[in-house]
Amino acid sequence: MSERTYKNPVQRGFFPDPSVIRVGDDYYMVNSSFQYFPAIPISHSKDMVHWHIIGHAINNPDWLDIGDIRDSHGIWAPDIEYIDGKFYIIATLRLNADGKRNNNVMRRQLLMYSEKPEGPYCKPFCIEVDDIDPSMFVDDDGKHYMSIAKAVNLYPMSDDFTKVTGEPTRIWEGTGERCSEGPHIQKINGYYYAIVAEGGTGYGHGINVARSKTLYGEYEESPYNPVMRQLDPDAPLQRSGHGKLVQDQNGKWWCYYLCGRPNGGKYTTIGRESALDPVEFTEDGWFRINGGKGPSTENIAPDLPEVSYEAERNLFDDFDSDTLNLEWEFVRLPARGSYSLNSERKSHFRIWTMDGQLNEIRAKNTLLRREQELTYNAECKVEYYPDRNGEQAGLTCYYSTATYARCALCYEDGRKLQLVINRNHGEELVAEVADIKDVPVIIRVEVEKLTRTFYYSYDGKNYEKIGVLENCIYLCDEGVPDDPKRHTGTLVGIYANNGGCGARKPADFDYFRYED
Repeated sequence: MSERTYKNPVQRGFFPDPSVIRVGDDYYMVNSSFQYFPAIPISHSKDMVHWHIIGHAINNPDWLDIGDIRDSHGIWAPDIEYIDGKFYIIATLRLNADGKRNNNVMRRQLLMYSEKPEGPYCKPFCIEVDDIDPSMFVDDDGKHYMSIAKAVNLYPMSDDFTKVTGEPTRIWEGTGERCSEGPHIQKINGYYYAIVAEGGTGYGHGINVARSKTLYGEYEESPYNPVMRQLDPDAPLQRSGHGKLVQDQNGKWWCYYLCGRPNGGKYTTIGRESALDPVEFTEDGWFRINGGKGPSTENIAPDLPEVSYEAERNLFDDFDSDTLNLEWEFVRLPARGSYSLNSERKSHFRIWTMDGQLNEIRAKNTLLRREQELTYNAECKVEYYPDRNGEQAGLTCYYSTATYARCALCYEDGRKLQLVINRNHGEELVAEVADIKDVPVIIRVEVEKLTRTFYYSYDGKNYEKIGVLENCIYLCDEGVPDDPKRHTGTLVGIYANNGGCGARKPADFDYFRYED
């Protein structure tokens, strides 16, 4: 029987900063969600390779204050653990820290727990520690700790992880590389391993390790550092770091870590994703990831029964359900009473237009799903009757308020279809189709790496081209150097707003289809 193989990344699309645990024969992953809601996707796997979203740690918008959060702020680097029959998730809430509220605090930590991995989780407890990337550790004596950057700061915690019970101790300074983050303490074979990400989240990202026989050290740096880093600038996987180890049922160790797939140069349009590679321990107790060769594009799969979740990717949504499927994400918090799956238009997702355009933080009810491949097609069918300048509803390829493309039914001295881009310098009209008379309209985008071509159709069979966007490097982390925080990835989906004209008007979406 031949060995199965898998390809990296195993969790494809905008799934950065993975933390993974095994509970019996099941594996659970959490990832950063930044300004998107619901927050902190929770994914499940049986074979360590195929994953599907089963829930989110925060589903109640009253429990997460991100309504005015800036791009790439919000939820950073969650960690998941299973302790005494409960699932615990802890994460950083990165605030605006603009002096207007929160006493100018930049960061605080949120802790949630549940008896079920998918939730529901309790209302987040707030831990007033102003740093990033917390993780949880329980020592053999039952004492609880939180590790947090820089390198490894260790805080003693209450048994439910909701309170700090003592002063922090810097147990390891790190190697001295820049941007130390994502610390984990894991005890394996008598050693405490301090695992940190260093080198920045870009193309110098990596994982460094130190170890000690006692929790508080002293820690000795690994002779194999960095145990993970991409050293080949032309390789198809880059930006590899921020990892955590997990042991499978057969006793073999693995590492989940983040990575990015460059798109036509150093442009990771999809964002940072989650990858998997084997861990090998040396005779003297150190470990290396993938033999020190950097991230693998293909490797031998864990020796576990294969379980695929292709049907649960929700590639087609006809909006027949009473709830949105778990692939959907709102940009920031949705506005109550301004969207519905149960309006008089059954089997439609209805958005009532509000003030706030896509280039404004106050925009509501932009509904997106992750791009998962560099080449894909997506389309929606929208029924909308704009009659005031500024009104618009349609499809968007969205990175942030600063950079996006949108193709929408709108009204600008007549009903039109417009293709508009924002490259961090305001909106630019690229193409338009005047005198749109028949509604509903199908709007389609075909993405081929850095090129995006938009079409429309009335019948779903005959499509007319609207326009072509080439060299879309502004839809990625690296392509807009004058935008300081870009940590997410491009998503695709639907939206509606009134362009500031004040009108409240329904836009009905009959379906959304994604194909990669």
